[in-house]
Amino acid sequence: MKSRILPHIIVEGSAQYTLGDFDGSSVIYDFDKILIYLQAKGKLLFGKNFKIYEADREILFKLCNYFIKDEANCKKLNIDPNKGILLSGPVGCGKTSLMKLLRHIVPHQKPYKIIPTRNIAFGFNHIGYKTIEDYGDSQYFCFDDLGVEPMGRYYGKDCNVMGEILLSRYEFFLQTKMKTHVTTNLNAAELEERYGNRVRSRMRQTFNLISFDAKSVDKRC
Repeated sequence: MKSRILPHIIVEGSAQYTLGDFDGSSVIYDFDKILIYLQAKGKLLFGKNFKIYEADREILFKLCNYFIKDEANCKKLNIDPNKGILLSGPVGCGKTSLMKLLRHIVPHQKPYKIIPTRNIAFGFNHIGYKTIEDYGDSQYFCFDDLGVEPMGRYYGKDCNVMGEILLSRYEFFLQTKMKTHVTTNLNAAELEERYGNRVRSRMRQTFNLISFDAKSVDKRC
């Protein structure tokens, strides 16, 4: 008979990682054990040079508690597990890698697709407003590098494509509680300048802001 894998255990090839203890109904996660798994999974996803930086421990603690839905810690950290994540920080600090990586600690949850915003804007230039409909719907997305995408243009008309999509996602969030995640290099003031006060106001209602230190090193160097 095939053995049942328990919810606190993740198997990667021949290796097995225990993320905490299982009491029969819920998992009591151990943050240090999660970090061991993330280090190993990161090397599998991104190559042997990947590593978890001690300087990122605070950010990782927030993100891990969000993804595992630890209500007590989320409350202490002022994180609402019912909202999405807006992960901001300087170029190369590891935002995209973490969003690709962290979804693996909760394989029982619905996975989100990570979509570069530049690709969305280019898609709009080819097929128009259907792009906004496609990304404003019921799928689970992480929009990567918000703010680097160019203005959309279709049949001679300009459109702030991601601004429109974020407004659509906000309305969908109110109706269904479907979350959206975002990574960005922009700060709050820059986001408001790029997308307007209306979008920025709605982003406050739909995202938890988690930020890397502005002096975070470029890990791609």
